[in-house]
Amino acid sequence: MSVKNKTIVWFRQDLRIHDNPALLSAADAGDILPVYILDDINAGDWAMGAASRVWLHESLEKLNESLNGKLLLLCGDAETLIADLVDASNATAVHWNRCYEPWRIQRDQKIKLALTEKGIKVESTNGSLLWEPWSITKKDGSPYKVYSPYFKRGCLGSVDIIRPVVRAPKTINYVRRNKDIQGLTLDELNLQPSIPWDKGILAAWDAGEDGAHNKLTDLVARRLEGYKQGRDFPAMDSTSRLSPHLHFGEISPHQVWSQVRQVIPVQEEDLSHYLSELGWREFSYYLLFHWPTLPDQPFQPKYKAFPWGADNEGLEKWQKGQTGFPIIDAGMRELWQTGYMHNRVRMIVGSFLIKNQLIHWQHGARWFWDCLVDADLASNSASWQWVAGSGADASPYFRIFNPLLQSEKFDGDGDYLIRYVPELKGLPKKYRHKPWEAPEDVLQAAGIELGVDYPHPILDLKVTRERALGALKAMNNQLAMD
Repeated sequence: MSVKNKTIVWFRQDLRIHDNPALLSAADAGDILPVYILDDINAGDWAMGAASRVWLHESLEKLNESLNGKLLLLCGDAETLIADLVDASNATAVHWNRCYEPWRIQRDQKIKLALTEKGIKVESTNGSLLWEPWSITKKDGSPYKVYSPYFKRGCLGSVDIIRPVVRAPKTINYVRRNKDIQGLTLDELNLQPSIPWDKGILAAWDAGEDGAHNKLTDLVARRLEGYKQGRDFPAMDSTSRLSPHLHFGEISPHQVWSQVRQVIPVQEEDLSHYLSELGWREFSYYLLFHWPTLPDQPFQPKYKAFPWGADNEGLEKWQKGQTGFPIIDAGMRELWQTGYMHNRVRMIVGSFLIKNQLIHWQHGARWFWDCLVDADLASNSASWQWVAGSGADASPYFRIFNPLLQSEKFDGDGDYLIRYVPELKGLPKKYRHKPWEAPEDVLQAAGIELGVDYPHPILDLKVTRERALGALKAMNNQLAMD
C-alpha cells in the first residue's frame, strides 16, 4: 500500500486557485495542507500597512472559501512555524511561489536550507513575475538600469521564456488535521482596523480571485479602447485597476498577459502601452532584486547629498488633503477614502511633496505604504524614486509638475476634483482648479469662505519651484567641490 504524499502549500502573494504552480504540483502529488502566515516579525519595517491588511482580510476569506474552509491561518515567525507544521503534519514536502522582497528572499533561503537538511523536499516556483529578475541581462551579463532597453530588448526579446498559464487542480485532497495543527480564525489575525475608516475601501473594490477576473474580463471586453490616452485622465474609467489584485496574487501577470495579447484592440497602441505598463511592474521588481537597498537609499548615490527640508506641518496637510491645491487634495483624499490613487495623480502629488514642499520622498513612500491597497515594495519604491529624480531611468529632478497645469490639462471640467473635494462643487468650472482666484461674490454664491471651508494654498508654486532648483544646484556644487 502506497503512502500518500503530504505537502504543505504555503500561500503568500498568490491568493488564488488558478494558475498557481505551487498549488497545482502539490495537489497533483497527493494531499495538501494549505497555510497562510502573517509574518510581521521577519517583515520588520516592511510589515503590511493598514489598507493592505483590510484587503488581505477580504482576500483570505475568499481564498478559504475556494479551499473548502481548509486554509490554515497562522501568525508569527514563518521560519519557526513552517518547521513546527512539518513536524505536526508529517509533511514530506513544502511548496511555495517565490517572492522577491529582500527580507522574504533572506527568510525563504533559511527555511529552504533548514528543511532540506531534514530531508524535506522544497519546491519554489514562479507565480508572480513574467520574467525572473536573473533571467534578463545585458550582453555583458550585467543588469539593465534603463527601462526601455530592459523591456524592449531584454523582455520582449525573451517572450519565449514566459511560462504558460497552468490549470487549476482538478481535485484537491486535504491533509487531515490532528490536535497539533491548530490555526487562528480570520478575526484573530486582527487585520481589520479598530477605527472603522475602511468602509470606502470595501465599497470601492471587490477583493479576491473572482473580483480580479471580473476586472480582467471588463478590460478584455472593451478591447483596451482608449487606454493609452484615457489612462492619464483621473475622472475617466480607462485604467485596468488590476494592481491590488496583482499585488496579492489574486490573478497572475501570466493570466493578464496571455488574455490581453489575444485581444484585437481598437488601436494597436493601446495594447502595446498596456503591455509596457505590465513591463514597468516587472522592471520595479527587477530593480529591487538587483538593488535591494532601493526602498531605503537613492538609486543614484549623489542624491544622498540632497538638502531636504523639514516641514512636519506641511507633511500633515499633504497627508490630509488640506494643501489648498485641489488636484493635490483630491488625490490624497482618494487615497485615504479608497486605498488607491490614479497614477497620473500619484505623480502630481509626489512632485508637489518632493519639490514644492522639499520633503524627502521616503515620507511620501511611507504614507503610501500605509494607505495603498496595492502597496507593493518594488513598485512603490521605484516610482517614488522616479519622481524624485534619484531612481533608475528617473524623471530629472528639474522636471517639476505644475499642479495647476496638470489639473487643467487632465481634469478640465474638474469632475475628479469635486468627486473628492465636494466643497468646491458650487464653483464654476474655471475656478475649481484655483479657487483663490474666484471673486468674492462667486465664492459666496458657492458657499465657500477660503480658510474656513477650504484652505488657502499652503505655498507659492513659483517661489518653491525656484527653491527646489536652488537645492539641486547646491547639491551639484557641493559634489563638484568634494
